[in-house]
Amino acid sequence: MLSVLIPVYNFDVRPLVEDLSTQAQRSGKAVEIICLDDGSKAEFKNQNRSLSQLPGVSYEELPHNTGRSIIRNLLAKKASYDHLLFIDCDSQTESTSYIWNYINALKKDAVIYGGRSYAPDAPQDHAYFLRWEYGRQREVLSPEKRKQHPYRSFMTNNFVVPKSLFLSIGMDESLKGYGHEDTLFAQELRERKIEVLHIDNPLRHIGLETNKVFLEQTANGVRNLHRLIQRNKVLPDNRLFSMYKKLRGTIFGTIFYSWFRRNKQKIESNLCGLTPSLRKFDLYKLGLLLEMDRSS
Repeated sequence: MLSVLIPVYNFDVRPLVEDLSTQAQRSGKAVEIICLDDGSKAEFKNQNRSLSQLPGVSYEELPHNTGRSIIRNLLAKKASYDHLLFIDCDSQTESTSYIWNYINALKKDAVIYGGRSYAPDAPQDHAYFLRWEYGRQREVLSPEKRKQHPYRSFMTNNFVVPKSLFLSIGMDESLKGYGHEDTLFAQELRERKIEVLHIDNPLRHIGLETNKVFLEQTANGVRNLHRLIQRNKVLPDNRLFSMYKKLRGTIFGTIFYSWFRRNKQKIESNLCGLTPSLRKFDLYKLGLLLEMDRSS
């Protein structure tokens, strides 16, 4: 029936997995939960090793960190059932019928995305404010909104895919670190004309990154996007890519990049401050992408 696959990295996943195990048992269906640790610190491994005692749960550890794509490919190969549910480890369910909602929606030849949510109140520590604000404003979309751009709205934090389909595509292991593995996977789905269904079954993102870490991840994500552009593997309705195409090789692009270089540190200060501007964040990513052209 369903294999729940959780790549674990430096996070206490016990509350999440205990909840999922209870839901799986209550469903009465064949559900397994596989947790694979990707080279976490010892303190997290020591916490999470007790998971193997839960019904229907297996827990294993890799000797070193392999990365977001490789570990997902490994998890898929370990799965016993025909449908795979990939879950980010820094998540929390919002519904006691989360597992059942996916079981009810399973289709043989479609990918299902359940969505993402964030806490309604801002974090008390402003060091986490940018990630919360970006997620709340840009990633929290109703199924109706997501259906308008089904491939662009797809993310890998919370989705079900037929095992045979996933193994035929896989996560591209050439993409290193954080960012845009979902873009490439969605592009492959689009090229194969695989339907992406959007349902209301979100996971709450509770493992917010600090402003500094999120900016580092953003830079790595832009680097990965630049690689995909070079390989002609970017969805045409990707907003950042669309703006980049309009500016690249034009006088306006030169003027913008000159402005970006002069103001980069000021923008970073705003993004790490008390009132980060998402408009400036968009310009920041665009500047980084144009910067990649000049350094490649």
